[in-house]
Amino acid sequence: MSATTPEPVLSARNVSIEYQVDPPVRAVRDVTLTLNRGEILGLAGESGCGKTTLAYGLNRLLKAPALMTSGEVVFHDRNGTDINVVELSDESLRAFRWDKISMVFQGAMNSLNPVISVKSQIYDIFDTHRPGMSRVEKRERAEDLLRLVGVDPNRLTSFPHELSGGMRQRMMIAMALALDPQVMIMDEPTTALDVVVQRGIIREIMRLREKLGFAVIFITHDLPMLIEISDRIAVMLQGRIVEEGTSEEIYRNPQHEYTQKLLSSFPSLRGERGDFVRVGNQTSQEVVR
Repeated sequence: MSATTPEPVLSARNVSIEYQVDPPVRAVRDVTLTLNRGEILGLAGESGCGKTTLAYGLNRLLKAPALMTSGEVVFHDRNGTDINVVELSDESLRAFRWDKISMVFQGAMNSLNPVISVKSQIYDIFDTHRPGMSRVEKRERAEDLLRLVGVDPNRLTSFPHELSGGMRQRMMIAMALALDPQVMIMDEPTTALDVVVQRGIIREIMRLREKLGFAVIFITHDLPMLIEISDRIAVMLQGRIVEEGTSEEIYRNPQHEYTQKLLSSFPSLRGERGDFVRVGNQTSQEVVR
């Protein structure tokens, strides 16, 4: 894990997001969060705690009935310009996404168009954001991207159903890196993959972060994994950030009861047997003394 820098690249202040149904559901409640340039920030919590909704809000991807009811999101560009993401027009937002912030969505097969080749889907990014690129330049860049994530460039002509789950996820990462973004949001990128493939994807993300220097918001319910790969971790419960600290602080001295229960919910390979208890909506394991 590389050392972090104190320079912020993305700041969220007092963000609240509501699903405007009857009755309204407050999915994210007054969240303040800072992502530093080049770091991995882990966002942990149980399913339904608001992690993905927050990620969509940071990238202006919310769709009705979800609505950001308060707060601001500021992107601090490497050229020194601050961009208020919440106030971007539709056209500016279209140019902002993929170029400044990209996102790897949960479930690669659902994110890739099943009837279009990988090459066409990567080219679509270039056609939208880099219309001046020649066909040769697009081909060379697409091949470079596949090599970067450890996939044979000959797979460019493949369709998503012809690829394994791990390869599809690598394709999504390649697409997210296409325009050299400064921030990548990864929403449970290893979900539904077997443990061997998961480890390969995690190693690839770590290697690419070291090589390219982008910052990552890594969303998962797997707190032990975040402790291993993250520089800092924020723990969410019922739409709020209840604890934040370095991975070492979260591991060695968790302050919030929910964080303690999350950590204890993963049984050790060694030690005493335990019973399962419940804290809020989270089932956790406690050692029987």
